[in-house]
Amino acid sequence: MKILIVKRDKLGDMLLTTPMLAWLRQGLPQAEIHVLANDYNAWVLEGNTQPHRVWALPRVRHAGRLRIGAALQTAKMLWQMRREKYDWVLVGNGEESPRAIERGLSLRGRSTVAYCKSAVDWPRLTHPMSAPRDMHESRRLAALATPLGLSVPETLPAPLYHLPERSAAFARQWLGRNGLAAGGYVVLGLGARRAKKQPTTQQVLGWADEVQRRWGLKTVFMWTPGKSDNPLYPGDDDVAEPVLAANNPHIVPFRGPLDEAIALVWHARTSIFPDSGLMHFAAASPGGVLGFFAETDVSPSPSQWGPIGPRAHYLEAGQAVAQLSDEAVFGKLAALIDG
Repeated sequence: MKILIVKRDKLGDMLLTTPMLAWLRQGLPQAEIHVLANDYNAWVLEGNTQPHRVWALPRVRHAGRLRIGAALQTAKMLWQMRREKYDWVLVGNGEESPRAIERGLSLRGRSTVAYCKSAVDWPRLTHPMSAPRDMHESRRLAALATPLGLSVPETLPAPLYHLPERSAAFARQWLGRNGLAAGGYVVLGLGARRAKKQPTTQQVLGWADEVQRRWGLKTVFMWTPGKSDNPLYPGDDDVAEPVLAANNPHIVPFRGPLDEAIALVWHARTSIFPDSGLMHFAAASPGGVLGFFAETDVSPSPSQWGPIGPRAHYLEAGQAVAQLSDEAVFGKLAALIDG
């Protein structure tokens, strides 16, 4: 049996696909499992032995321009994939994604499975499915494989990410330059890009002081550059700039690419992140994570997007993370740092 999983979206979403990959490998040990990714998210599976092959399609358009070479490479790769003659194509989205469904159907597998709102709209799907409610995204993805005769277990494998040696080498060098050691700091990140989901400047400064007082740990502070009102790439400068201006001796700022940020997360005692891709990577790291959610009646809920893993905790605020009490935050942190 040959199975293809189409997964060409965000990095955190790709990470949440890894429990499904491990479970498929366990449940169908003779099957050959492929993943269709893109050159943006394929690196999340680097070093992961669960898929037998990862196809990484290049981005055909970049900065609004058509990349002719990438288009030709994509056409060749899709032709090669059709020749694989997949028995099952699973469109790996937790809800209907028309573009992903079209891509899955274009590969001409014997059976194609996808979530959709109406089967009438997708007559070529052999297995149209309704997206389940009140289910974590990792389980939604795994449930796509139930037409293969599998039952989703009560507990799926944890998300899996292998830190590349080049990233580990960066972390060792950066920590050395900044007088830090692995396990000797907590990462505190912004990155939700919505004020209600982020800790305030006062919370960041106060938590850093308390982490130093209680555990003798520094705080590595991460943020996304840019102003919050930027319509294309909203950033965290409105919160980060006053934090940096305070010159708190317990805070070590870091602003860099995602792979380097993940490397520092991997060496931290633990991490604190609002709902974001980095939160999910931190949940898969040795130190685990405390995640933040807010106003979940209109925003993503932890029931679907909460961090998962053996050291994953979260707090949910009514309207904004600013409402969370220090007592609640440090109760969760103590379980991660002392546990």
